Amino acid sequence: MTSNVSLVSPIRVRQRSRPPIADAAIQHTGRELSRAVAHFEAKVVERRLAELKPSPRNARTHGKKQIHLIAESIKALGFVAPVLIDEHDVIVAGHGRFEAAKLLGQTNVPTICLGHLSQGQLRAFALADNRLAELSGWDNEILKIELSHLVESDIEVDLTGFDTPQIDLILSADGAPVAKADRADAVEPIGAQAVTQRGDLWLLGDHRILCGDARDRAGYEKLMGGELAQMSFTDPPYNVRIDGHVGGLGKIKHRPFPMASGEMSKPEFTAFLTIVFGEIAASSQDGALIYSCIDGPHLHEMLNAGYAVFDELKAVITWAKTNAGMGSLYRSQTELIPLWKKGKSPHINNIELGRHGRYRTTLWSYTGANSFSRGRMEDLATHPTVKPCAMVMDAIKDASKLNGIVLDPFGGSGTTLIAAAKTKRRGYLMELDPLYVDVAIARWEKLFKREARHAETGLSFADMATQRVRLFAGNEVMAVGGDDVA
Repeated sequence: MTSNVSLVSPIRVRQRSRPPIADAAIQHTGRELSRAVAHFEAKVVERRLAELKPSPRNARTHGKKQIHLIAESIKALGFVAPVLIDEHDVIVAGHGRFEAAKLLGQTNVPTICLGHLSQGQLRAFALADNRLAELSGWDNEILKIELSHLVESDIEVDLTGFDTPQIDLILSADGAPVAKADRADAVEPIGAQAVTQRGDLWLLGDHRILCGDARDRAGYEKLMGGELAQMSFTDPPYNVRIDGHVGGLGKIKHRPFPMASGEMSKPEFTAFLTIVFGEIAASSQDGALIYSCIDGPHLHEMLNAGYAVFDELKAVITWAKTNAGMGSLYRSQTELIPLWKKGKSPHINNIELGRHGRYRTTLWSYTGANSFSRGRMEDLATHPTVKPCAMVMDAIKDASKLNGIVLDPFGGSGTTLIAAAKTKRRGYLMELDPLYVDVAIARWEKLFKREARHAETGLSFADMATQRVRLFAGNEVMAVGGDDVA
C-alpha cells in the first residue's frame, strides 16, 4: 500500500541574524545620509566640458534628432538646466544636454554636484529623473492653448519638443468633420468697383496679398520681402474659356480670368506656365514642394513647363470631387495636382507614412464647389474654380512647418490665404485682378474679425475703400462735366 505522505521533512530556512554592530553601522549611515539630504544646497558651478564623464551606467538613449532639438533649445533659451554630476565628475543626469553642448562647440557648462548622495541613491536618481516624468500626462485643453499662443508668437514652437504634425493634430483636436458647406469656403460677393489697384500690397496680420502679375519678378520681390516660401499651392488658369465651360448653364455669368482664359495656344500656355514656375522656384527655399492644379486636357502643357523648371515630379495627385461638374463626353469629377520639388535638399515631410496619424495617398476626396447645397452658384460666380479650403489645409499640413510661408501667385478668391491662416502658416498671395484681391481680403476679414492694412499708407481696407470710392466718384463727375462742356 502506497502512501501519499512525503517522507522528506520540510527544510526550515533560518534567517541569518545580523550582528548588532552591523545594524548600528547601517542605521548610523542612514542617519548621516538623511542629514546630508536635508541640508543639501544646490550650487551651480561652471565646469569645463572636457572634465565631465558620461556615466557607463546611463540607461537613457538620445537620438541625433533629440540632440539637435536640445541644441536648438540651448541656442534660443540658454543653458538653463545644469548637468548633474557626482563627486568624481561623472554625469548623473543631463547626458542629452552634455551631447548638445558638444555639438554647439561649448567649452563650459553649468553643473550641480550631488556629492551628498550615496552611489545607490545616485543610481536611483538617474533612473527616477527620466522615468518619473514619463508617468505624467497632459491637460489637452491647456496644451492646445499654450501651443496656439506660441504659434502666434515669435518663438520657434519646435523648441517645445512637439513637431509640426503633432502640433497640427493637437490644434485640430476637436475632431469635427468638415461639413459640406464649410464656413471657410464661403466667398464674399464681388464688387462693381475695385478698392485695390495694381501694385497694392495688403498686410493681413502675418499674411500678404499683392495685386500683380504672376510673371513679374519685381512683384515677387515686393511680396516676399526677402523671405522664401516653404511650399506653394496654386491654381493657375487652365487656358479654358470660362463662359459655357464652368458651371451655371447660363444662369450665372462668371467673371473671366484676366489671362490664360482660352486665348492662348498650347505653346503659349506652356511658355506662360514656365515663366510662372520659374518665379515660384526663385521665391522658394531649396527642397520646397509646389502643388499646382490643372485639368486633364491641359496636363501636358503643365508637365512640360514643370519639367523645364523644377528638379523632380514627386507625384500627380487626383482630386476626386463628390459631385461631377461640366463635361463633353464625360462629366468631369476630377482635377489633377502635379506635385513638384525644387532643388536637392530634403523636402518637409509631415506625413512620414502615417507615423503622426496622417494617412495620405495620391487620391484626395473632397467636396467640390458644385456640391454646396446653398450658395454654391454665388461662390462660383465670384470665382469660377473655387477649391475647398479643407483640401488646401491638408496639403499645407503635409509639406510646411508652423509659421512657414505658403506662396500662391494665383490667389483668386483667397482660399490659400484662409487655409494658411487656419493652419497657423503665413499665406503670401499674388493676384492680377483687383476685384479678386478685394474678395480675398473681405473673406479673410469676415472670417477672422481682423482688419487688412495697406502696406504703403497704413490705411485699413475699409478706410481705403472710402477714400478711393470718393475719388472714383469725383473722377466720374469730372468726366461727365468735361463731356457736357464739349
